[in-house]
Amino acid sequence: MKVTLAYGKNGLEIEVPESAVVVEPQHAAGLADEKAAVLESLRRPIGSGPLRERVKSTDRVAIVISDITRPTPNHKLVPWLIEELPHVPLNNYVIINGTGTHRDQTEAELRQMLGDEVVDRVRVINHHCQESGELVKLGESRFGCGVYLNKHYVEADFRIATGFIEPHFFAGFSGGPKGIMPAIAGLETIQTFHNARMIGHPLATWGIVDGNPLQEMAREVNAMCKPDFMLNVALNSAKEITAVFAGELEQAHATGCAYVKEQAMIRCDRRFDVVITTNSGYPLDQNLYQAVKGMSAAHKIVKQGGAILCAAECADGLPDHGNYAKILQMRSTPQEILTMIEDPSFQLFDQWQVQKQAVIQVWADVYVHSSLPEEAVRKAMFKPTSSIERTLAELSKMYGSDMSVAVLPLGPLTIPYIEGAAAE
Repeated sequence: MKVTLAYGKNGLEIEVPESAVVVEPQHAAGLADEKAAVLESLRRPIGSGPLRERVKSTDRVAIVISDITRPTPNHKLVPWLIEELPHVPLNNYVIINGTGTHRDQTEAELRQMLGDEVVDRVRVINHHCQESGELVKLGESRFGCGVYLNKHYVEADFRIATGFIEPHFFAGFSGGPKGIMPAIAGLETIQTFHNARMIGHPLATWGIVDGNPLQEMAREVNAMCKPDFMLNVALNSAKEITAVFAGELEQAHATGCAYVKEQAMIRCDRRFDVVITTNSGYPLDQNLYQAVKGMSAAHKIVKQGGAILCAAECADGLPDHGNYAKILQMRSTPQEILTMIEDPSFQLFDQWQVQKQAVIQVWADVYVHSSLPEEAVRKAMFKPTSSIERTLAELSKMYGSDMSVAVLPLGPLTIPYIEGAAAE
């Protein structure tokens, strides 16, 4: 049976056993008129008055966008937001690229994300989590840190958070309050948000919001300087907008999460020897750091001692910013890495991604098909594979002719889950 995996910009076709179970989200068609749907949502928002009526012509307006590692259609949403506010001069806007701890986007990338007209006419800045002069302290979090947010956001008269909603591997769902925390937070705040205790909490996982400490902290931080308006969308596998959620932060986000959960979370009745996954293709599979999300989706349904085969192009490397690669070199096995990170005295940003990766690797073998040199894959403690079909054939010798296989062609755009005894 042929299956096309979301891989880079062009996809990857592979042959899998006829008995393989393909797990995909329920198909949602793209909206017939995306712009009309967005404008309608801005004019009839959830839990809020119409956007145009709430923004004064003299307001300094901050629009926070997700960075290039997310497929949010910023090039559509931002121009439509500005069009809806014709009374606001363009020099009153600042667009903040919510990089979190990620690298700056280049001008060419910002033009790709937002379009030439926006970049040429509106101020666009990258968030820098380690630049104290670009941050404002708002107070102390009950989770044990100072709360720092981007200065331009805090000082704006009207604040708009944008994004898209999908299941998230430790925050439950993306979008909503995550568009601010950690997107435009300071490093101290981000490190607490991602510390080992938070990431290791049993409710810090796909599709769970209530009781999830990361959602609780994100909400707490947002409440200290709340967005005045939220514009989030849901996307299908073609990156088309399928639904729009605009208005008051918590109400609009809750509505969006319920919609996405219904579309993207698929119940399975058993675990599998082998799970083939992706990181949803470009732009989400640009580096190995991000690809951990696709592996985490597979982890939900792979047997202990089984194998995960992840296809992620990783055109941007491991990446080369942050401490991801550095932490992976600090110990020689995933279990040793996990023990090191779980020590309360250890704190290094990017540890959260390595922690999630190590949990998966302790549970199952992980193979990576990518454009990376094989040695780079091995240094990350993964097993490189140049051919998924060949690796499947080798694994069948280990697991037998009745080897069970599941395929997640869209990676974390589909989150399988198992209930009851089968989940153990």
